[in-house]
Amino acid sequence: MRRRRLPGDDWIACPCCRGPLSRVVRGGRPRPSCAACRFVYFANPGVGAAAVIRDGAGRVLLVRRARGQFGAGRWCIPCGFVEWGEDVRAAAAREVREEAGVAVRIGPILQVASNFHEREKPTIGVWFAGTLVDPRARPVAGDDAVAVAWFDPAKPPPLAFPTDARVLARLARPRQRGRAVSSTSGPSAAASSGVRTAARRRSPAR
Repeated sequence: MRRRRLPGDDWIACPCCRGPLSRVVRGGRPRPSCAACRFVYFANPGVGAAAVIRDGAGRVLLVRRARGQFGAGRWCIPCGFVEWGEDVRAAAAREVREEAGVAVRIGPILQVASNFHEREKPTIGVWFAGTLVDPRARPVAGDDAVAVAWFDPAKPPPLAFPTDARVLARLARPRQRGRAVSSTSGPSAAASSGVRTAARRRSPAR
């Protein structure tokens, strides 16, 4: 079976000292290595964080992905990559603020999973429960989202990521629907019903 190409496979010079790179087996895989400065490149997956926010009716807040994004036109739980030096929980809260325009408190972990929807760009995702800081806040699409809305987890719209489907399927189970994984008060559900679209994109797509 042919090995899948990894980031760094086409590197010929060390990014640290510009010396020649060779391939040395470490951890069972050949990795770009520099004999001069001992640099070794490990192709590791990125880390993403997501926040699962529910209203008083048990619906889940989803955002619709913009053009240029993986799964454009489909929906997902607000999510994004953890920045260098950023706490994973802070990243989940930031992504919700950027994509849905609301502040959230980050709660317990609901799921940790590997994402292989882009075979050449695997990632690790962490899904947290989230609660609106202001139950009356009205989500508004922004950043790399073009719409935002509340959905019954048992009847989601077309989803961008298979791993989001797993989370929603769990929440749709009767025992999960009655459990306060994360919820807001009734006024939020009424204020945020329907799909809200972004007036404009505020930042370039990742």
